[in-house]
Amino acid sequence: MSARDRRRVLSGEERVLWAAFTKTIAPLEAGAHFDAGDSADEPPSAALRVPAAPIPAPAAERAAPPPLAPLGRRLRQRVARGKEAIDGRLDLHGLTQAQAHSALLHFLRNAQTRQARVVLVITGKGSGKLGGRGDGERGVLRRQVPQWLNLPEFRALVVGFEDAHIAHGGEGALYLRLRRARS
Repeated sequence: MSARDRRRVLSGEERVLWAAFTKTIAPLEAGAHFDAGDSADEPPSAALRVPAAPIPAPAAERAAPPPLAPLGRRLRQRVARGKEAIDGRLDLHGLTQAQAHSALLHFLRNAQTRQARVVLVITGKGSGKLGGRGDGERGVLRRQVPQWLNLPEFRALVVGFEDAHIAHGGEGALYLRLRRARS
């Protein structure tokens, strides 16, 4: 028995899959032919005329917000000098990362529904000690909050952020500019 005579039999599931695949293939145009020697760059599967059905993008990808931007020199100056009101404050001192994440998300959603424009989030600078040993990283929340703000759930709420003025906490706090709530 030669290798040509020994063909594998497709299972029922494979037959259904093959039938579904072959229904999507359109025949070549009349007179057109594919010669594997003609184009070494193009794979043989390119000869199959598979109609390209548009795949709808998920809603989150369609309306992806633009990248986060700094507040802008004028707005930052106005906030620092007290000429622009800070519409809300959140102090994350003493919270774990999980608690801080959920508190920040809840705070920003509420602030957006109140139509707040600029809020202050106090992360703290960190103690420089991890468990009192002095060998740890400095300011875990200080590092984490900007990373969280790039996550999709926060991107829908925040236009941009910047370090706060020294009068509002300096490196241990952030000004956040919020997006307007869509009606």
